[in-house]
Amino acid sequence: MRSLLSRSLTLLTDRIYTLPVLVLFPHSRCNCRCVMCDIWKDNANVRELSVDEIDRRMSEFRRLGVRWVMLTGGEALMHSDLFSLCRLFRKDGIRVTIHSTGLLMGKYADQIVSACSDAIVSLDGSRAVHDRVRDVPRAFDRLVEGVRAVKTRRPEFRVTARCVIQKLNYHDLSGTITAAKDMGLDQVSFLGADISSTAFNRPVPWDEERVRTVALDRTDIVRFKEVLERIIAEHADDFASGFIAESPEKLRRIVAYYAAVLGDEEFPPVSCNAPWVSTVVEADGTVRPCFFHRPLGNIHDAPLETILNSDEAVRFRRKLDVRQDETCHRCVCSLTLRPTTRV
Repeated sequence: MRSLLSRSLTLLTDRIYTLPVLVLFPHSRCNCRCVMCDIWKDNANVRELSVDEIDRRMSEFRRLGVRWVMLTGGEALMHSDLFSLCRLFRKDGIRVTIHSTGLLMGKYADQIVSACSDAIVSLDGSRAVHDRVRDVPRAFDRLVEGVRAVKTRRPEFRVTARCVIQKLNYHDLSGTITAAKDMGLDQVSFLGADISSTAFNRPVPWDEERVRTVALDRTDIVRFKEVLERIIAEHADDFASGFIAESPEKLRRIVAYYAAVLGDEEFPPVSCNAPWVSTVVEADGTVRPCFFHRPLGNIHDAPLETILNSDEAVRFRRKLDVRQDETCHRCVCSLTLRPTTRV
């Protein structure tokens, strides 16, 4: 009841009374070198959120009603004491989801199943395609070994995959789905690549040359449509069961997104309330309303509650129209959490 009332008040006032979802970057480094991400380019500059620091803020998270913590980054498993951090949240009954490249899952399988609630791994295609995108030796095989190690310890532990569709892998959708099944994943999800923001360690947005290495061109889009329609026809059972997380219509939006990047279509309409129900805290303490919008402050300078309800933050939410905002317009991932949604 408190959660329902609080979220309704937030929608009316643009002040944060409850924060169901907290996205944390525990660690700044990554152990992959993916073409669609620049996080790994800053690996020499290590930053992480300490366990003591998070512990000092637990009372604040309780007041905000945090129910779900998503650990991403960077590779969360590279944190110096990640599982102590996870246990802080789990002790309060908070769901902890770890996002991982999967390269270290085998090494930490015991701790993952005991300290986390579930996991999401990055999957870019079948073996050769995945390894090319990740640009590290045996990336696919290490991912498979990690998932199987977790599932061996706790078969019911939920591990899903997220695949960023881009120039190097759009043709391999069938291979991606088959790989997800073969390694025992519970679900696979697809989204387009962010090519326009300063998220993921980009000091400035990509130039046209860099965009072309990731975005689909017109020839790619024609082929992608054919690949996608074949997947929709051949995997009807996987859509119906939810193994493929998105509906056929939602996957077709990815085609429209890349066509819009080329100026051939309008960007698909966005439905998202992330800035009203969640926040992102990066490894250096930077607080953002979502991955893509500009920072609102830093937890080293002020409490999270103060940052989220500062005049600047309230004004930002009050003025934000996700249907018109240029950043939202080009967004590839959206969160729509209704007042009655349980997390």
